[in-house]
Amino acid sequence: MTRSTDLINEAEAHSAHNYHPLPVVVASAEGAWMTDVEGKRYLDMLAGYSALNFGHGNRRLLDAARAQLERVTLTSRAFHHDRFAAFCTELAALCGKDMVLPMNTGAEAVETAVKTARKWGYRVKGVPDGRARIVVAANNFHGRTTTIVSFSTDPEARADYGPYTPGFEIVPYGDIEALRAAVDDDTVAVLLEPIQGEAGVLVPPPGYLRAVRELTADRGVLFMADEIQSGLGRTGRTFACEHEDVVPDVYILGKALGGGVVPVSAVVADSGVLGVFHPGEHGSTFGGNPLACAVGLEVVAMLRTGEYQQRATELGDHLHHELGLLVGQGAVEEVRGRGLWAGVDINPSYGTGRAISEKLMARGVLVKDTHGSTIRIAPPLVISKEDLDWGLDQLRAVLAG
Repeated sequence: MTRSTDLINEAEAHSAHNYHPLPVVVASAEGAWMTDVEGKRYLDMLAGYSALNFGHGNRRLLDAARAQLERVTLTSRAFHHDRFAAFCTELAALCGKDMVLPMNTGAEAVETAVKTARKWGYRVKGVPDGRARIVVAANNFHGRTTTIVSFSTDPEARADYGPYTPGFEIVPYGDIEALRAAVDDDTVAVLLEPIQGEAGVLVPPPGYLRAVRELTADRGVLFMADEIQSGLGRTGRTFACEHEDVVPDVYILGKALGGGVVPVSAVVADSGVLGVFHPGEHGSTFGGNPLACAVGLEVVAMLRTGEYQQRATELGDHLHHELGLLVGQGAVEEVRGRGLWAGVDINPSYGTGRAISEKLMARGVLVKDTHGSTIRIAPPLVISKEDLDWGLDQLRAVLAG
């Protein structure tokens, strides 16, 4: 029995089994590397589903957090604090918008966006009370609250949680004609991931996001972009929507906004949208707390340089070139993605995505499977080319059997 085995068994005995993690127990991490309780090192090729875009233990982010820890960590929104204004101002500027509504987790931000769209629909668009509709895409992943799973098409995420929240219509992802047919006078918003992460890093057809933007603008409907995984540098741009020169009405942000240090999320939009809220109508005890704002401010400052976006572009081009060479060689059926983010479909005859992930773990590389036969690759943006190549070498070795 190893220490890892003991800890895993203890966790299995005393925690709900709502996750099926790989059998590795991490004790420390730095940059793109993690070390388990036995001292074995692993290359992190998942980066906390993009929460760790800036790597583990980033000095700038830890210094910002430590400095704030010594001053004040929480006031609740019952009082002002001296980091809040700067965080909201700088994040709004990064997004090219007027206002920020900070929350904690990605799911909270999506819930906030749903409430924003409905309130905007009733107060501004004039939709009759109780009739607001939001159009979403099939195979979406926006979180796991009761409302959010109500418009999921994933049976594992949705089953046994009804009755479900009404007011959502699901259309195929990437199908602009289906979206056009779904939008009517009661539609208040279209909610989409610019790239669907959990679905397997699905990139929509060229021109799709631009067509969504044109349609929503023509019909007086909000375009809400869930950039929780795709945003903040992951795809080589600050936001994935920028690849089509699209600016949505609402950005939904999370994960990397907290730098892998604290949970930070936000809804960002112009005052004509977020201005519908008044005191008491929505809130969060920890949303916009001083520690979160201090870390979030440093994240915004780091993104403003363009350094991380450039790294994601250059290393992403290399990643996709190398993965592309594997397509049609037997094991790899398809590779999708953008920037330093890829979904790799494995031929089932070579094993499930879980089996491939476990074999990679044995060789010191950590990735995660999704939807049976797909593995996701999304290393921290600080990974070196040498480490990335080493990780790809391990993937080739695993696929070669």
